[in-house]
Amino acid sequence: MKILIIGGSGFLGTELVRRATAAGWETAATYCSRPGSATGTSWHRLDLRSPGHIDEVLAAVAPGAVINATSGGSDWEVTADGSIRVAMAAARRGCRLVHVSSDAVFSGSRIHYDETCLPDPVTPYGAAKASAETAVRLLAPTAAVARTSLIIGHGGSGGSVHERLVHALAAGTHDGVLFTDDVRCPIHVEDLASALLELAVSDRAGMFHLAGADALSRHELGVLIARRDGLDAARLPAGRRGDTPMPGALDVRLDSRATQEHVRTRLRGAGEFLRVH
Repeated sequence: MKILIIGGSGFLGTELVRRATAAGWETAATYCSRPGSATGTSWHRLDLRSPGHIDEVLAAVAPGAVINATSGGSDWEVTADGSIRVAMAAARRGCRLVHVSSDAVFSGSRIHYDETCLPDPVTPYGAAKASAETAVRLLAPTAAVARTSLIIGHGGSGGSVHERLVHALAAGTHDGVLFTDDVRCPIHVEDLASALLELAVSDRAGMFHLAGADALSRHELGVLIARRDGLDAARLPAGRRGDTPMPGALDVRLDSRATQEHVRTRLRGAGEFLRVH
């Protein structure tokens, strides 16, 4: 298998590259500012805002499968338009495409969301992700679109954004709070990467949910991270997002049960993968 990881230098992309190369796959990955440190991988600079750039990379790599794990935040040119360019290029070359989306496509109005639920975003980032989902499914109907939630790793300097925030709050080097009413279903980066690679070698198309089994507030998640990493959880400030003007959904719980029937990777809950042994 020859695979291209778009966004290979990011948090999720790094784990995808590591697992693909460990499996013996011929692996290529893209970066925007600087390549990742993984060896055994060919690195290609890619600006998804540049028309035709993805075609050049695909022509150079000639992959059998592409995983788009890039994260452009609320930058519409990257998150929406860039994903559309990837879908068009992959369809033209007949590549298997796995597109990574987010629970940000939902408003939280119904709390529980399975794979059949239609997007109703309330933030620019969610709108960009929802637009990308729709375009990918229209332009590349054989693609797999995988929505996920908060991604957690092993902590330390190489941890996720949320883990680094917890460390900074516990150390008193960052101002802010962890919300007690902002609920998601966190997933471990290893589980997510493993499931995405499974989808890459399958022929399953459509919508998939890859999130953990436990619904936790950001504060509850922070406490578990602090305990795992030997930090003082009592130092983590708590607050309510509903009391702030900050936009975005409050309680969004991805239901991954239907997807779990089709992937061997067990999607663990945060209570399990953050358990202190």
